[in-house]
Amino acid sequence: MRSLTYPQHLARQAVLLLTVSYLTGCASPANVTSTTRCAQVSYPVYDPAEPVNRGVFAFNRAVDDYALAPVARGYRYMPEFFQQGVHNFASNFSEPKVFINDLLQGNPRRSINTLGRFAVNSTVGIVGLIDVSDPLGIPRHTADFGQTFGVWGIGNGPIVELPLLGTGNSRDAAGKALNFLVAPLGDSDTVQTLGTISLVGGTVDTRASLLPLTDSLQKLPDYYSALRNVVAEHRAAFVLEGKQGATSPQADNCAQGAGDDF
Repeated sequence: MRSLTYPQHLARQAVLLLTVSYLTGCASPANVTSTTRCAQVSYPVYDPAEPVNRGVFAFNRAVDDYALAPVARGYRYMPEFFQQGVHNFASNFSEPKVFINDLLQGNPRRSINTLGRFAVNSTVGIVGLIDVSDPLGIPRHTADFGQTFGVWGIGNGPIVELPLLGTGNSRDAAGKALNFLVAPLGDSDTVQTLGTISLVGGTVDTRASLLPLTDSLQKLPDYYSALRNVVAEHRAAFVLEGKQGATSPQADNCAQGAGDDF
């Protein structure tokens, strides 16, 4: 079978990312509520392009309503052990990028924590299908480039509603783009396959965990502004968490069943 050229590979990955990662921005504030109940943060919302953003949001919501959310609802009927395995695998596959951001944030303790989790779960935990680290007292935290930019002192910027990638501020939108370009595990066929499994499985798993929150937000008079504000509040708390550098993040301690990743 003929190998893809690098530009072709990037194009294929871009299509896949846009197809299945709508949840990353639009539906991902699951631990927003849990986070902000535990920390008081300032989250200014600047939305000068709101009419345009609302138009993009309508498209994003249609994609979610007719594609992603129904799949996530069906996924919730899968056996618990299967869902847990998908969650563990996707979480573990994301650890190298968490490690990079821990280093960029100048936090050696968090980076060692992440590296230890990845090493143990990838070996003893069978490529991450089993979370061995939590019972060993190595808790998981998350980090991304948007958080890193915030830790460096870069401001939020205006709200941007991206097609299929959802709502967020411009700082986090730049972080999403950088996250797509960084490949810490290389670009082999095996890594590409595992990455595809992680992206698809993790997206569905996280969307399923967010259904209670998004179902409740959709009952409010203005779903767009409710979701936008919840995302903004979560991201403010997430940046504060990065600045504090805790290895047991407040969001996880307070979650009580909310989703893990943003």
